[in-house]
Amino acid sequence: MISAIRLPSTLQRRLNATVHSLLYGESGGEGDFNRPIREEALVSPESVSWRVFKNPIALFVGGTAAVILELADPSVCAAIWEYSSFRKNPLGRLQRTGLAAMITVYGARSIAEPMIARIVRIHAAIQGKTPSGASYSASDPRLLTWVHATAAFGFGEAYNRYVRPLSEEEVNRLYVEGTHASRLYGAIDPPSSADEMRALFESAGAQLAGSPVIFEFLQIMRETIALPRPLHWMQPMLVRAAVELIPAWIRARLGLSESYGLHQRERWLTKLIGASSDRILLPASPAVQSCLRLGLPMTYLYG
Repeated sequence: MISAIRLPSTLQRRLNATVHSLLYGESGGEGDFNRPIREEALVSPESVSWRVFKNPIALFVGGTAAVILELADPSVCAAIWEYSSFRKNPLGRLQRTGLAAMITVYGARSIAEPMIARIVRIHAAIQGKTPSGASYSASDPRLLTWVHATAAFGFGEAYNRYVRPLSEEEVNRLYVEGTHASRLYGAIDPPSSADEMRALFESAGAQLAGSPVIFEFLQIMRETIALPRPLHWMQPMLVRAAVELIPAWIRARLGLSESYGLHQRERWLTKLIGASSDRILLPASPAVQSCLRLGLPMTYLYG
């Protein structure tokens, strides 16, 4: 059981403005989570997903871990690095990716489903070759399954490790809740349990490989001002927290030594920040706006 923390009004306004800027920087009006009134999302407000995705630390840490795992697959790595704007405009890319995730979980169906369809059409046009000469397509169901599975793992494991421990039943529910959207994106048989997630990682093991791109990505994530400037000191620490979420045997394959993970004194601090942030109610957040859209109290996810 958690209870919401109501911040002083000045700090509340600043954090609300930050949430709005980070999510809607380049989005136009697509991210209005208040409407249509009473329209359900792809995922129920009673879900584990709605509680996990409301936490900003779980999103940042889990999203970073997910991208590390995505880049470990040479085909996904080539598609992301050659066709996305990450290197030229990392903050804009983070905004678009974050907003798409929020819409997928919290957005009304009439907004989420067309957005996913547009992303699917974009993926259909992305094809190329890896540095080793292997052909890839961004609409390949195998690659899409890997991308969506690693995202589910990253967000869930970040919440479990740094915010609040999740039971095995809750982890399994989180994975099941994401399967419908994953299939809309084009994934086939995404993992629906912790056992299936471990099996997917083991089956993909031989294909995973380290590359300079992963280390370039980590540097970008450490240096890009994604958090409010007064909180930017936390960003390198949260990137190290993301590295620690990667299974040890995969970290070894990628060349991510212990020095890329958290320092001993940072572990308790990351958990303190994660748990505290889970109680901060921000009216501008998609989670709160979506609760209000459905006629629920803004404190619904905090009780």
